[in-house]
Amino acid sequence: MQVTIDASYQSLNKHNEELCGDKVEIFHTPEACILILADGMGSGVKANILATLTSKILGTMLLNGAEIDECVETIVKTLPLCQIRQVAYSTFSILQISHGGAAYLIEFDNPSCIHIRENRLVPIPYEARSIEGKTIRESRFQVQLKDALILVSDGAVHAGAGNLLNFGWTWENLANYALSVSLHATSASRMCALLIKACDELYMKLPGDDTTIAAVKINAPQVVNLLTGPPLNSEDDSRLIKEFMKHQGKRIISGGTSAQIAARILDRPLKTSLTYTDPSLPPMAEMAGIDLVTEGVLTLSRALSLIKSYSDGKADEAFFNLLDQENGGSKIARLLIEDCTTLNLFVGRAINEAHQNPGLPFDLSIRMHLVAQLEKYLQSLGKAVTVTYY
Repeated sequence: MQVTIDASYQSLNKHNEELCGDKVEIFHTPEACILILADGMGSGVKANILATLTSKILGTMLLNGAEIDECVETIVKTLPLCQIRQVAYSTFSILQISHGGAAYLIEFDNPSCIHIRENRLVPIPYEARSIEGKTIRESRFQVQLKDALILVSDGAVHAGAGNLLNFGWTWENLANYALSVSLHATSASRMCALLIKACDELYMKLPGDDTTIAAVKINAPQVVNLLTGPPLNSEDDSRLIKEFMKHQGKRIISGGTSAQIAARILDRPLKTSLTYTDPSLPPMAEMAGIDLVTEGVLTLSRALSLIKSYSDGKADEAFFNLLDQENGGSKIARLLIEDCTTLNLFVGRAINEAHQNPGLPFDLSIRMHLVAQLEKYLQSLGKAVTVTYY
């Protein structure tokens, strides 16, 4: 079984602190995804430095093949001791999941990982052992498709302590809420956004501690094929449509001329919607065998804007409200962000005089710029992207 790993996180800074004392690192390698959550002692600059050093050291060593014993030993010997408590560095959790589904979890003084499978909470079997005088919990298990795993800092467990709740949210209540969220959260980022919002509300938007949610969702590979623009030579129309249709996965056509070519070659009716869900964007259309048909440049520009916001870490509740809107730009962005691990772009090079000066070089046209930006941002999100020009 081959799986893809969708990983994301969100954090809240302690009230009146400019820096977060929690630090998350996500590493995607050809073999696996490694997620590290470090929680520095205290808050502010000191905690941020401790958490950053811990996560960077762990990540660098693990990526270079070091064993966990060696990593912990390095952390203990590298980071300073608290002069008062005589405790070093920060707490941490490490979750490594291979594309074959093998999971390896290490926890040191962080709340336990939440594991959700088939709409229920699944206990994780741990073994405790000592490394350099520190007790760590270690687990090896196999993940399944549609599993969700959530790492949290203790700020999440203690959310609301002393205000709305006497003793904080507690791990059990947090886990049960995560279970309810997982029923309709289609991505790791959406799950993080919902959980971090709940923590913020329990703190009455004045977080008493740095708070972090890091989530992983296990998915099957998902392919999206996107066609935009007519080919440079009209005799290539048939070849473009044939190659676009032969690929498995979801299909998007973005562009009125492109859709008309597909309708002619495939001999299928193209039905344009009369509903303007967003006055600033042309309406969508329908064609048998195509999952989504939209206008071209304006709609792709809207989709790119949303994808860029997501890539920049702005995946909050307001962002997902925009992503869920019923317009072509939001629908393309939602497919590419939440339902895509591989994107195949089929790009026609014909110049549309309505969009740019036809005297400009091919690579300076608006559509080509949009394609280049889509490729850049989706690759930064860990998605495989191939582009074929016609």
